[in-house]
Amino acid sequence: MNAVAERLSPPETIPGGSSRSLLARARAALALESLASCQMCAHRCGANRLLGAAGRCHAGAAARIFSAQIEVSDELELVPVYSIALSGCDLRCDFCITGAESWNANAGSFVSAAAVAQAAVAALGAGAQSIMLLGGEPTIHLPTALSIVAALPDRAKLVWKTNAHGTAESRCLLDGLFDIWVADYKFGNDQCALRLSHTPDYTRVVRENLRWAAARTELLVRHLLMPGHLECCWLPVARWLATELPAVKVNLRSGFWSAWRSRLHPELRGLPSRHEIERAEAVANELGLTLVR
Repeated sequence: MNAVAERLSPPETIPGGSSRSLLARARAALALESLASCQMCAHRCGANRLLGAAGRCHAGAAARIFSAQIEVSDELELVPVYSIALSGCDLRCDFCITGAESWNANAGSFVSAAAVAQAAVAALGAGAQSIMLLGGEPTIHLPTALSIVAALPDRAKLVWKTNAHGTAESRCLLDGLFDIWVADYKFGNDQCALRLSHTPDYTRVVRENLRWAAARTELLVRHLLMPGHLECCWLPVARWLATELPAVKVNLRSGFWSAWRSRLHPELRGLPSRHEIERAEAVANELGLTLVR
């Protein structure tokens, strides 16, 4: 058992009961302490983020927020959703549509957890159906993310949007706190992951996280169909999901556009072809995947 799991208090031992806010508050303190040797993401750099910006993500102990607003471009079952986007990420995807913020942990502004929660509650009152924490990548900012959860009402529907590159330690801190996980499964092989996002050992890590999430909460998997990556990425992803997680909802996204540093890769300088989109959807149907929009 890892050190974080050993120190987590079972819900029944936390004073006052096992409410989500109490669990999140206790875990936020533990998450902050653990930044002295950060193991939040699978890079496991061990950086002391309490001393300032460090590690692959170049993030310190406090998170910045680059966007917080009601959005309607996510899955239909989630929208309208109040999306809270934390700056910085542990991956370096050259095609990231928010690359300027996702690669820069100093983007945006410091906002207190109480202020963020107050705005989120107001959004719920204005018609939002759920509250989503995302990035960048929120896993690298667990102390802040958990502090926000602790300040939210227990009745709120919470969504964790992740690149699925976290560790067992981060999963322990998140366990039981979110109603839905929305997880990216970006690459069907380690070669594409390394070339396009500079991330080693991608497949093993993501599959481990997806298996865990599917067993512990409601999971929705997203895959962005990239031009030239039907055979190498979508087909392996689809086949694995159909075999290992056949009941999971899947959002096959075809709206790729050549963003950020996509043009470093010749095949990413255009859009998915009509043939690629139609073939990708046909594969999903042939495998019996539950596609959602």
